[in-house]
Amino acid sequence: MSQLVSIIIPTYNRAHLIGETLDSVLEQTYLNWECIIVDDGSTDATEKLVGKYIKKDKRFRYYSRPINSIKGANACRNYGFELSNGEFIKWFDSDDVMLPNLLEKQILSLNKDIDVSVCKLNSYDFDKGISIKENRIFSTYLIEDYFIGKISFYISGPLWKRSFLEKQSDLFDVSITNLDDWDFNLRMLYQKPSIVYIDEPLIQYRMHGGSLSQEINKLNFNEIQSEFRARKKHLFLLKKNKLANPVVLQNYIKARYKFILREALVTKDENRFYYLKKLSISQIEVFDFRGFIKTIFGFTSFSVFNKGYKLLK
Repeated sequence: MSQLVSIIIPTYNRAHLIGETLDSVLEQTYLNWECIIVDDGSTDATEKLVGKYIKKDKRFRYYSRPINSIKGANACRNYGFELSNGEFIKWFDSDDVMLPNLLEKQILSLNKDIDVSVCKLNSYDFDKGISIKENRIFSTYLIEDYFIGKISFYISGPLWKRSFLEKQSDLFDVSITNLDDWDFNLRMLYQKPSIVYIDEPLIQYRMHGGSLSQEINKLNFNEIQSEFRARKKHLFLLKKNKLANPVVLQNYIKARYKFILREALVTKDENRFYYLKKLSISQIEVFDFRGFIKTIFGFTSFSVFNKGYKLLK
């Protein structure tokens, strides 16, 4: 196959990292690609650095997100898709690294009946030079296990056929900042694409404290709200399309709120009462009245006496 692959990379203040990403694109053994970088309004030297790659190789193209678009990686991805020409689409992040044979192996795995090729990623600590873990990509219960995180594709694992993406009414939801790839991949999976799996990590997923995925662990209130907007959105969709058991999904959301409430209690986060309310509502929705009582008692006990944390486990 010699079809064009469009690599679409949103970026924001990644001048210190994106060079390594673009180097890995240049090292691809599959040569027929274009790389579209869409800047989300960087204030560092990103534009200058990317300019050096454009001078080196005309397959790189650089754009700024339109000023009338909502800020965020999703708007950049949608815009990049509009600008792309490839028969295949590879979304990628500006701090991750492709192994040299990534595109070649994914292209070779496709045929006319396949909509998407999915490979594994290797979570990698670049500072220490060590691998942390590989993601799981295959499941008999694909939708349900993707929802609850037993499997994950991330944004860059799949290589999509453009013809499949063009059939979708929407691509990336610009209102979601956290779980943006999770939201996109799930909605694509609802359309029942034909998938081929490559049981091999072909991407190094960079683990670092500045990544958006770490903001939940920092109790970033806006990102936590974005996460649960996304989860509630998909719970509603799955109740309509009946592709997974909604009770399993509701219990997962409940467990997520419980985890966040525990962290908020220990750190005395100012939004802990908000998380208490959300957890209580989710427990009532699944008729977990025993859990509701334990939550109220544990929250009160820990708040007053600094004891009772175990009741929230």
